Amino acid sequence: MDKLIEQFSFGLFFWQLLLFVGLLLLLRKFAWKPILNAVEDREDGIKNALEAAENAKKEMQNLQADNDKLLKEARAEREAMLKEAREIKEKMISDSKEQAQAEGDKIIKQAQAAIESEKKAALADIKNQVGNLSVEIAEKVIKEQLSDKDKQLKLVENLLGDIKLN
Repeated sequence: MDKLIEQFSFGLFFWQLLLFVGLLLLLRKFAWKPILNAVEDREDGIKNALEAAENAKKEMQNLQADNDKLLKEARAEREAMLKEAREIKEKMISDSKEQAQAEGDKIIKQAQAAIESEKKAALADIKNQVGNLSVEIAEKVIKEQLSDKDKQLKLVENLLGDIKLN
């Protein structure tokens, strides 16, 4: 029985080994290559996807760098425009102040000239009025003094006395 079991075990082992080797040959011929091809294709696809992702990452970094550069240029241009606008504003304010000062000086000079002219006219008018009043007063005084003969003689003597003293 031991021998039978031993023979039976060896025969079973032989047939299992033969079937296993046959199965390996069949798998190698029909399944192994397609499986390996599929695995290699999948591996190539993964490599390509990784390369594409790396390229996309590099492209994104380049785009980010370009965006940063454009942003810096835009900020610099904005600053230049603001500076130019401030300078134009300051120049306009300065020009307006100078023009206003010149206009004010011109108006003041015209007003001073008008005041001087009015002053001279007023002084001339006052002199004319004072002269007229003086003449009227003198005329009235002289008429009054000359109306009386005694007063006339006294006035002539006083005038002659004043002339002799000089």
